This record gives sequence, C-alpha cells and structure tokens, in this order.
Amino acid sequence: MPLTKDKPKCMVKLFNKTILERQIEIFRSCNINEIIVITGYLSEQIKIPNLKYYQNKKYDSTNMLETLFCAKKELNDNIIISYGDIIFEKKILEQLIHSKDDISIIVDKNWKEYWKIRSNNPLDDTESLKLDKNGYITSIGQKVSNLNEVEGQYIGLMKFQNEGPKIISDFYEKCKKISIESNPLHATLPFEKSFMTDFLYGLIKEKVKLKAIFVHNGWLELDTLNDYNVYNKLYQKNLLHFYKP
Repeated sequence: MPLTKDKPKCMVKLFNKTILERQIEIFRSCNINEIIVITGYLSEQIKIPNLKYYQNKKYDSTNMLETLFCAKKELNDNIIISYGDIIFEKKILEQLIHSKDDISIIVDKNWKEYWKIRSNNPLDDTESLKLDKNGYITSIGQKVSNLNEVEGQYIGLMKFQNEGPKIISDFYEKCKKISIESNPLHATLPFEKSFMTDFLYGLIKEKVKLKAIFVHNGWLELDTLNDYNVYNKLYQKNLLHFYKP
C-alpha cells in the first residue's frame, strides 16, 4: 500500500512497465511462450492476452504454496516457477534453463551488496540459506541470528524438470494428508498458510536435492514502498547497478 490499493503487486509499474509485463518479456525472449499466471487479489486487473490463468479464490486466507498448487495439473512437465513480485535479467533465466538438475533454485551470492540499499540491518529481512560442498542447499527459509547462516539469497525463481514435478506433487499430497493432525512444514502455521521456503526445506529434510544456481545480482524484489522509492530514485540517477532494465 498505497501502490496496491487498486491493483495486485505484479501490476505495479517499475521503470514504466509492470512487474508481470517485464517477466513475460524475459520469458518470451528465451522462447518460453506457454505462460501460466495464478491470480488472487484483484485478479480482474490482470488481462494480458495469450496467457493461461488460474485463480486462488482463497488468496486472503492462504499463502504461496497453496497458490502454486491451484495449478497442480500443470505440474507434469518441465516448468519454471517465479514469484510475482520479482524482476530479473535474461542472463539469470538462461542460467536456470541450462541447469540439468531435477530441481534448481536461483541463489544470489552477492546479495549483501543489494540488501544494503534496502535496509540498514540485513538481518531484519534475511533467512537461512546454507550449502554443501557440491552446491546443493541444506537449509532455506529459517530464522537466523547471524549472517554466517546466509550463504546466498533465494530470489523466488526455480525450475522443476525430469523427476522434479512428480517429486513436488507427491510431497505436497503427502504433507497435506499429514497436516490433518499437524502441519509437517511449519508447526505454528496451518498447512494452507505454509510458505514456499517451508516446502523447499521440507523437501531437503526428505533428502531431495535442490541445486543452487548462482548469480551475482541482476534481479529486484518489490516488497515494500521503500523498495519502490529506492529503486526509482537510483534508476533516475542511473545508479541502479544491481539490475539492468
């Protein structure tokens, strides 16, 4: 707010284009043309042609994981999943496309430089991301007390291919059944309010390998009004070095 008073966040304009328009432009530049958007808040505002739409009608009482699985019947082929509040350069998407692993997650190794422009205290909005010696993620999305637990920043962009789509679909159904008793992904939240990082960490605990695809900036997340103001100010001064529109 107030930017989202009359539109969903993905329809907020950054540098004269909406977030969603920028995402679609980058996907299509990489010859990805089968694009699915899962809507929620003010879904009627999203009217971009030649896209496939699903709606999370319970958007106000659920979270990212449930939103994704509103389109669960689409999770049967190689698929790239993006949060709706990030923009990224073509080179990042290309790196993800070239990954051979079943599950690949974009991780920014240079996140501290980017975070400095967003917050005076990086720990205020930082979660764990630990890696093993082979570049697989061992912890993600957990609260941290020091920056040693953060070896990179998960940006909200990932790919599932080969066995990946079946792995996540089966794991989701398994967790949903267990959640009748208690939420196996996040003990203090109802299952339908689970975060995507809860789900990814749950996969890790099930010994599923999540490959980190390393980048060094080249993306932006629009999370607060401060983000919006900072990005536009830097853009106007030609000082937005972390992302090139």
